[in-house]
Amino acid sequence: MIKTLLFVGSGGFLGSVARFLVSRAMQNWYPSAFPWGTFAVNVAGCLLIGLIYGFSEKSSLLTTGWKMFLAVGFCGGFTTFSTFANENIALLRDGELFYFFLYTALSVVLGLAATLGGMILTKIF
Repeated sequence: MIKTLLFVGSGGFLGSVARFLVSRAMQNWYPSAFPWGTFAVNVAGCLLIGLIYGFSEKSSLLTTGWKMFLAVGFCGGFTTFSTFANENIALLRDGELFYFFLYTALSVVLGLAATLGGMILTKIF
C-alpha cells in the first residue's frame, strides 16, 4: 500500500506542476475571458488517460504501479474539475454567458472525444 501511495503521490506532484505551467503558459499566450489553460490541460489529460488505459488493456507494458503513477497520480493532478467548476462560476458572475456555455460544452464533448481517441489510438499502434 505504501508503494502505491508513493506512485500516486509522486505522479500527482508532477501532474500538478505540469498543470500549473501549461495553464499559466496558455493564459499568457491567449489572454481571454475564456479559460484556455484549464481547458487545454483537461482535454490533454483526457487524451492521456485514454492512451494509458488503452495501452494497459492492449498489453502488459504498464504495470499496476505505472498505471497508478500515470493515470491516478499524474492525470489526477494534471486535470482538475474543481478549477473547471470555479472558472465557470466566475464566467457566470462576470456575465460571460457565451464563454460559460462554450467552455462547458467544449470541455465535456472534447474531453470525452479525447479519451475515446486515446483508446482508439492504442488499437492502431
